[in-house]
Amino acid sequence: MNILEQIAADTHIRVEKEKEIVSLSKVKDLALSLPAKDFALSRALRANPDIAFICECKKASPSKGLIEPDFDYLNIAKAYEKAGADAISVLTEPKYFLGDKKYLEEIAGAVNIPCLRKDFTVDEYMIYEARLLGASAVLLICAILDEKTLKNYMQICDTLGLSALVEAHDEEEVKLALSVGAKIIGVNNRNLKDFSVSNENSRRLRALIPKDVIFVSESGVKTAEDIRALKEIGVDAVLIGETMMRAADKTEKLKELKG
Repeated sequence: MNILEQIAADTHIRVEKEKEIVSLSKVKDLALSLPAKDFALSRALRANPDIAFICECKKASPSKGLIEPDFDYLNIAKAYEKAGADAISVLTEPKYFLGDKKYLEEIAGAVNIPCLRKDFTVDEYMIYEARLLGASAVLLICAILDEKTLKNYMQICDTLGLSALVEAHDEEEVKLALSVGAKIIGVNNRNLKDFSVSNENSRRLRALIPKDVIFVSESGVKTAEDIRALKEIGVDAVLIGETMMRAADKTEKLKELKG
C-alpha cells in the first residue's frame, strides 16, 4: 500500500466516525438547502489571461514534515489574496497534513477568492460538507476513485455548483478524467512511490488534454523558470504549496514567480 492508498484508507475511517456525529442525510439536506455555488474556481482560472496561481495553506505534509509550526492560516490566506493569488487551496486532512475543517471554513469566510477543499475525497459526505464549509471546489483524485464513483461525485459537484479539480498522475488517469467530463485536470508532478518530483510529468501529459479543459500543474513549481517552462507548454494554472508557504513576503514572492 503506497502513501496515497494509506491516506485514503484512513480518510474512510475518519468519515465514518464523522457520520456517527452528523449523518450523511443531514449533511446532504443542509448542503442542498443552500444556494448553489457558481463554479467560482473554474471562472477564476479561466479569467486569468496569463497563468493562474492557486496558493496553498498547508501546515505539514508527509514528504516535507512540519512546514509552518506557527500556522497563522487566516493571515496567510489574506496575504495570498493581497499578493494576487487567483484561488486558495486549504488542507483539511488532519493526520498526515495536520489540516482542519475550521481552516477552510474561516478562510472561505475571510477572503473573496475561491477556496479549494484539499482533501482525499473518498465519500460523497465530504463534498456536501465542503459546500457547508464555504468551499468553491473539491479535489477528486483518479488514483483512489473508479469511473463510476468519479461520475457520481462530478454530478454532486454540478448540483452544488462546486468546481472539481480532477487530479491525474499518468496517461490512464488523464483518460479517466476526460471520460467523466472533467473541466479542470490537475497533473501531479510528484511520484507517489518515492516522492520525487519532476515537472516533466506535466510536459508529458499536456498533449493528452484538450485546450478547452483547464490544465493545472501541481507540485514541484518553485521558480520563475519553472513557471516560464510551464507557460510554454500551455499550462493554465499552477498549484503552489511550500514555496509560497515559506515566503516571508508573499506579494514579492508571487511577483518573482510571475516574472
